[in-house]
Amino acid sequence: MSTPDYRVETEQYARSIAGSKRIRWDIEKDVIRGRDFDFSKKFLPDGISKVDRLEFLNDDEQRFLSRIQGRTYSNMFGFVERFIVAKILEITRDHWLGDQVALEALVRFSDEELKHQELFRRLETMMAAGMPPGYRFPWDPNEIAAAVLEKSTWAVMTIIYEIELFTQEHYKQSIEPEENLSELYKDVFLYHWKEEAQHAFLDALEWPRVDKKLTPEERDKAVDEVIELVGAVDGILKKQSESDAGYFIANTRRTFSDDQIARIKSTVLGAYRWQYIFSGVEHPRFQELFGRLTTETQRERVGRALAPLAKSVPSKAEKA
Repeated sequence: MSTPDYRVETEQYARSIAGSKRIRWDIEKDVIRGRDFDFSKKFLPDGISKVDRLEFLNDDEQRFLSRIQGRTYSNMFGFVERFIVAKILEITRDHWLGDQVALEALVRFSDEELKHQELFRRLETMMAAGMPPGYRFPWDPNEIAAAVLEKSTWAVMTIIYEIELFTQEHYKQSIEPEENLSELYKDVFLYHWKEEAQHAFLDALEWPRVDKKLTPEERDKAVDEVIELVGAVDGILKKQSESDAGYFIANTRRTFSDDQIARIKSTVLGAYRWQYIFSGVEHPRFQELFGRLTTETQRERVGRALAPLAKSVPSKAEKA
């Protein structure tokens, strides 16, 4: 069932299997270790949450908004990994009667993502116990996954690669160097990053393999589907950021002016657009591979679709 005109790089998949075996971790034994979150500290660093841009918030308020964003950040991974597992299991079909090393690498990928879903479900219960009632994350992972999986495999693999890359960007650039985060929260994303690094490596093998199957017309249609998926993601981010900002305001013991409320909402939305869209699509490895698989006209089309969303995202100088 392997694609006839595309050679499977067995040694690359074997490298991924070796990495998967070396870094394999257990939720309780390695990550949680009987600990709870430290609710006196931030969950997400300022480099991701952008709460330091709200200078009128005191330290306690910035930490609280960081923890709200951190809870949403954890829940977001829990639900996107639902469609990632389904898509990766689907593409293993190409290797069922072909390269068994590639098949094992992708089965390990799927198994690790199922473990991540279990981890994030458990974390949500722990975070809910330490935060005020009223937080909402209303998205049904099965419903979202079903909608995503209606798109072509090429379009879905584009989104999956983007997600795996921003996971690495966030951990290495912001979470790892920050010393004042909840220790458990920081460890969760250390272990998550280790396996996601392997997954991004496999995405970069599978997405071009899938690409080889397409006609130019099919690829052009898939680019439009990527634009549709990004639009759908942004719809979720707008509603979730509004909900999270409202939860923050309702549980902070002071009154904010209309201008301050508007700034809280726009900052959270800008942070979410940077976290889940721009930090992935602007990643050098994403730019390189997307550039190889698409035409200049197609890239311009994607750029025009992203331009309106970029207005609320911190400039490159502010992102560091």
